[in-house]
Amino acid sequence: MRMILVGPPGAGKGTQAARLVKTYEIPHISTGDMLRAAVKAGTELGKQADGFMSKGQLVPDEVVIGMVIERIAQPDCEKGFMLDGFPRTRPQAEALATALDEAGVALDAVVLIEVDDALIEDRIVKRRSDPETGEIYHLDHRPPPPEIAERVVQRKDDTAEACQKRLAKYHSETAPIVPFYEAAGLLARVDGVGAPDEVEVRIKAALA
Repeated sequence: MRMILVGPPGAGKGTQAARLVKTYEIPHISTGDMLRAAVKAGTELGKQADGFMSKGQLVPDEVVIGMVIERIAQPDCEKGFMLDGFPRTRPQAEALATALDEAGVALDAVVLIEVDDALIEDRIVKRRSDPETGEIYHLDHRPPPPEIAERVVQRKDDTAEACQKRLAKYHSETAPIVPFYEAAGLLARVDGVGAPDEVEVRIKAALA
């Protein structure tokens, strides 16, 4: 299964990615992790990326796409892969499609987890994390146990203002990739509202 996972911040992509890579026995390829690994390994593309990152600049799309193609050619991607966090824009999606085509790799699906903005804001703003265990809670739906309630914290990017900025960026930059993949016949829309188990069942049904 060769797939891309897409959705707004707070839609539950991280939760579902962990489940899907286990189900389909495929690697989860996060571009952030991939960039760091390539820089650490000192590959040619890693050196190029490091040149931009060390100056605080964005790594150009062509370098990132080169790394993606390099990464999915590795043996652990024989059964497939899940790309997460890339592409983020329509030009990136178009350039990636060209590169995959040239590499002879065909995507099976692009899974879009859909959740309304109002619900996302509720999820994110009321999200709290335990700095000691990393466990995530929600003030209404999964409140922290009384004994740790005082130590849970709200992350800096989980405020209402930060959430609205992230959603605005998603709608202006990332959402335009949806019609691109829909036109290619690859898009699988999945309702992201409900318990993680319910959403997982919907994704598997969409991929079946």
